[in-house]
Amino acid sequence: MGRRQAAADSRRDAEFAAFTAGAGGRLLHSATLLTGDPAAAEHLLTVVLARVYADWFRMRAEDPYEQARSELVRRFHHRPWWRRPRGGALDRLSGQERLVITLRFFEGIAEEQTAAQLGLPADRVRAICARATATLRSRPALPDAASVAEARSRAGRPRDGGGSGGDAGEPGGGTAGGRGKTPGTGGDARDRGRNAETRGPAVAAPGGSHRYEGTP
Repeated sequence: MGRRQAAADSRRDAEFAAFTAGAGGRLLHSATLLTGDPAAAEHLLTVVLARVYADWFRMRAEDPYEQARSELVRRFHHRPWWRRPRGGALDRLSGQERLVITLRFFEGIAEEQTAAQLGLPADRVRAICARATATLRSRPALPDAASVAEARSRAGRPRDGGGSGGDAGEPGGGTAGGRGKTPGTGGDARDRGRNAETRGPAVAAPGGSHRYEGTP
């Protein structure tokens, strides 16, 4: 009996080691998105994996990754109210919004499954997801029109010592008294600058194969 138990424990250790080697990085990424802090994410994942290890024999044919993810969500969702997550890629989102965005766009969980896991109606998850997406896509305040005009004026002003047409390598320079455009300089560069002003900053994906471009 002792040898049989020892063999079972050895098999569990090997299977659990293989599981953590393959899924540990992704679970840690999810934990980091949720907590916003690498140290807190490692602590949360350690507690989750300890529970998965203890339940390994009882899971049988169940997917250990789904079990670990459910435990991760449960422990984060029921954390003390005063432990508000801060920092990280989702710094501007609340804890509930972090859960929805992480499950929907990083883990790729369907809306209905996300709602069931969080104990919320599907339309509530949809509303939270829309609000969080809008927050992530929002841009910082743009400079006023006078500041933009002044910056453009300075960018187009010829340098000291330049002639009426400017040097060939200077903005506005080139042939025919400055009317031509040297490739990569002058008017083309200013046009690219104006286009860049209107686009605003891009929002990076949280990681993994799922993006919330704009993300979400």
